[in-house]
Amino acid sequence: MPAYIDDLDQAVSLIRGAGRIMVVGCSGGGKSTLSRKLSGLLSLRHVSMDREFFWLPGWVKRAKAEERALITEVVNGEGWLMDGTGPSTFDIRVPRTQFIIWVRMPRWICLWGICKRAFFHLGKTRPDMAPGCREQLPDREFLTYIWTFEQRFAPLVIAGIDRYGPDIPVLQLKSRRDVSRLLDLLGAPA
Repeated sequence: MPAYIDDLDQAVSLIRGAGRIMVVGCSGGGKSTLSRKLSGLLSLRHVSMDREFFWLPGWVKRAKAEERALITEVVNGEGWLMDGTGPSTFDIRVPRTQFIIWVRMPRWICLWGICKRAFFHLGKTRPDMAPGCREQLPDREFLTYIWTFEQRFAPLVIAGIDRYGPDIPVLQLKSRRDVSRLLDLLGAPA
């Protein structure tokens, strides 16, 4: 099993000392927003997997071999905070990671987050997306992905962490209150 950290003060201490952090979780849970805030607080480069690896302009999926090569190049460096789940690349990312933050919100919060995101960014490109990837209304496939994330994808996250980094500390944030408390303890401005 992954090395879950339950003590938030201990987690903050470990996060402050980490130079390579992964932020994972279901779409709509707030991992990109949290990642942008944390990268500024910790002076780490924010790496959005959607923007830098997965997507080319116009929602064109990057070839898997090129995606893996780009990820390998980034994770071999120092000073990064990588935002994105992608368990298929855990073999590259997890062994180089020093701390994992799992934004593990209930599915209704993730669905609400996706709806808010579509409302505020519809037709525009979000900061964590590749140029030319304009926000669209969520389709049934995407909504199903969110609805079934805990049953279908959380086990892949757990197995990937267990396989490639069983000793890497993992902090689970299961509510907006948890996220706020973490940011407070790290000294985020109000």
